[in-house]
Amino acid sequence: MKLYYAPGACSLSPHIALLEAGLPYDLVKVDLRAKKLENGDDYLTINPKGQVPALVLDSGELVTEGPVIIQMIADRAKDKDLAPARDSAERYKLQEWLNFVTTELHKNFSPLFQPVIPDDVKNFFKDRLMAKFKYIDGQLAGRDYLMGKQFTVADGYLFVMLAWADRLKLDLSGLSNLMAYKARLAARPKVKEALTKEGLLKAA
Repeated sequence: MKLYYAPGACSLSPHIALLEAGLPYDLVKVDLRAKKLENGDDYLTINPKGQVPALVLDSGELVTEGPVIIQMIADRAKDKDLAPARDSAERYKLQEWLNFVTTELHKNFSPLFQPVIPDDVKNFFKDRLMAKFKYIDGQLAGRDYLMGKQFTVADGYLFVMLAWADRLKLDLSGLSNLMAYKARLAARPKVKEALTKEGLLKAA
């Protein structure tokens, strides 16, 4: 498999998932502004959406959209328990979390990365994000991970959103459950490995 990524972008989520799953993959860096690969090739010929992540399977099939990619990765490594079994009640709960992260967090972050958007508009989205993070903080009470005791691909996705919150200086320090959760994720060896491979963390 081949994962197309940009350092620190939402493609970090499937990168973490691939490492947690122990699946072999190649990593290909994308310049999202230029829509070019490091060798100069046009990324749009690979993924016409022009976004990351994109995963090319060994069959040559292209899979896009992060929540879909990470569920597929989890299903290819069932022994790692990165997602509950298909058709189970727990699987639908995982999908509920993935939809929450992608719609309520990910999409509310998007305007904050746009320099043309005025500060008052950005503050509106920051307030929305804070409300969503407060909700998650409450849900994490008594839990190690979103689904309970077991790390799943939804946790890798939420970790990326927490990294974005750091980058944009959102103050989440008052959310004790969320802060403990973030530290728990950051300590996972495969999370550290993904960050290191993307140049976001210096190798120990």
